[in-house]
Amino acid sequence: MKVIAFNGSPRKDGNTRRLIRAALAELEAEGIETEILHLKGPIHGCIACYKCFEKKNGKCAMDKDIVNSCIEKMVRADGIILGSPTYFSDITPEMKALIDRSGFVSKANGDIFKRKIGAAVVAVRRGGAVHAFDSINHFFLIGQMIIPGSNYWNVGIGLDEGDVEKDTEGMETMRVLGRNMAWLLKKTIG
Repeated sequence: MKVIAFNGSPRKDGNTRRLIRAALAELEAEGIETEILHLKGPIHGCIACYKCFEKKNGKCAMDKDIVNSCIEKMVRADGIILGSPTYFSDITPEMKALIDRSGFVSKANGDIFKRKIGAAVVAVRRGGAVHAFDSINHFFLIGQMIIPGSNYWNVGIGLDEGDVEKDTEGMETMRVLGRNMAWLLKKTIG
């Protein structure tokens, strides 16, 4: 079993990555292989060319950035974690581009992420986290994916790099998410 996580923050080692790592540590403790990928830009948004529907080859027609590599990793994984900081009450442009383009490719190819386990992770300074959390979860739901819960919404609070580690409730929420994701993967995949 494998879980691929995507860090949608411009800060490679910032709060979003720390939250994702807390969840991944629990998966690793259960013997599940993990990988984290930083969504460094530029990553361009979908241009609605619909070539993915014409070609049906599991790829986006735009091939000058990392999105097709991300899609390949998502297809091979059993679980997917999408993490983003909250900017003006939503996810980063890089995360939105990944969601839109991989979502179109998935739909064009018979919902290729169907029944994979998907979890959202959001870093926030103060407000807007629930909207960002919903934006990611809408991607999972329209793709017929399965979303594990935690003991609270998957949100960690912090401004400066490392601040989320002081958010004991947020860090525990990530650990519970990782344990619940591991349990669900074992129940559905074996």
